[in-house]
Amino acid sequence: MTEVILFGEPMAMFVADTEGPLDEVEQFTKLLAGAEVNVAIGLQRLGHSVTYATRLGTDPFGTYIEKKLQKERIHTQIVRDAEHFTGYQLKSRVMQGDPEVFYFRRNSAASHLNERDVEAIPLDGVKVLHMTGIPAALSQSCRNATYRLIERAKERGICVTFDPNLRPALWESKSAMIRTVNHLASMADIVLPGTAEGEILMGSADAEEIAAFYRKLGARMVFVKEGDKGAYADTPEMRAHVKGIPADKVVDTVGAGDGFAVGIISGWIENLPIPQMVERANAIGSIQVTVKSDNEGLPTREELEKYIEERGGHA
Repeated sequence: MTEVILFGEPMAMFVADTEGPLDEVEQFTKLLAGAEVNVAIGLQRLGHSVTYATRLGTDPFGTYIEKKLQKERIHTQIVRDAEHFTGYQLKSRVMQGDPEVFYFRRNSAASHLNERDVEAIPLDGVKVLHMTGIPAALSQSCRNATYRLIERAKERGICVTFDPNLRPALWESKSAMIRTVNHLASMADIVLPGTAEGEILMGSADAEEIAAFYRKLGARMVFVKEGDKGAYADTPEMRAHVKGIPADKVVDTVGAGDGFAVGIISGWIENLPIPQMVERANAIGSIQVTVKSDNEGLPTREELEKYIEERGGHA
């Protein structure tokens, strides 16, 4: 039985083998990318059962992604689309800061996800539906599907977690992004914004103000990501900052927020105390920034426990 449903667009990702502008790089390594797929992989490695729903082309990238998900033992609900291609991206290699990312996803197979696709997703026995703001940015049909899947989950009392995961370039306008993402957040039980996202979405980078904003919109719990400083938790049980866990080295910051979501979702399923839940989330985010892949660094349960214990955990 599946504990967590995830819905989004996985992509083939070509990471530069050397530093420098993408137009100058000669060789790339092919990997798997996608915010929701990162969370799916992270949860599966911690021993939780997940189903990942998406739409892929019938091209080699679609087959590559499907095989990678099977290798990670992730159950899939995939529609293969012969008329549209599977999205992919190029990512630069950097030793500090955020990498340059260039997407090839306009009119992709996943952008044609629709309400019929999500009506077919089984929800019996599901504990969590994890959503991000990305699918709603891909197309109107995908936006409608996002709303319908959340509605179906709420009808069944399933916990909805939501990560804004802003992709401004995908939206028709900044105002549409802010309006839609905040509306989706208002439908969620747990919201996972970052401080930079808060500044865009509600006008403040202060973690406590961001959390108060989303609690007022209706979220039961808000966990605000503060980078290497850690995170701020605003829940019925507590309001507190939980210090971060410094990474041994920072190779690539992409995927850290998805790792944080893995910690919160798994902690909620396991009924961890809030401080330990946030500590776990901070730890997975810290681990993830030490590798160039968006998800290959995500730990098993044994690796995670060792990492936390070596750094003075638990909270």
